[in-house]
Amino acid sequence: MPDRTQPTVKPIRTPLSGEDGIDLSIIELFFFAYRDFTSDPDQILETYGFGRAHHRVLHFVNRKPGLTVAELLDVLQITKQSLARVLKQLIDAGHIIQVPGPRDRRQRELYPTQKGRQLALDLARPQSRRIDAALRAISTGERQTVEGFLKAMVNAELRPQIDRLADRRQDATEGDG
Repeated sequence: MPDRTQPTVKPIRTPLSGEDGIDLSIIELFFFAYRDFTSDPDQILETYGFGRAHHRVLHFVNRKPGLTVAELLDVLQITKQSLARVLKQLIDAGHIIQVPGPRDRRQRELYPTQKGRQLALDLARPQSRRIDAALRAISTGERQTVEGFLKAMVNAELRPQIDRLADRRQDATEGDG
């Protein structure tokens, strides 16, 4: 029987240190920023028995009421099975409703309910406060740099989704006036 007190593989005792041109400090900043950015919504979601996938679905359905399941799959880049489980929970809890498409009854459009709209806002408020505080600490020009950097982090072929969301924001703003 082998001696379990001695590891069979030699441990590495030196810390990882940006070998091969890896920018570990930026990676760590992303880890810490993401941890804190998601912490408040995570606490809220936990009270509902929901997770981050529920948050993302609620966010995008509220951003574009009438979004089809196919469009949501394209935005979230998750499997149909994963989305189906999350959607069922959100529908059963009364946060989202699903209706057949007007032109193709097989197509399913997703709409938030008032309860789903309120939860999306409750989840977004602490994140918005965190972003606002960070943006107040930098100049307008730096904000544009941050926005450009974040957009550049998105896979190039998926960046048009960001522009389509921005177009919808503009359309909604013009429709309200």
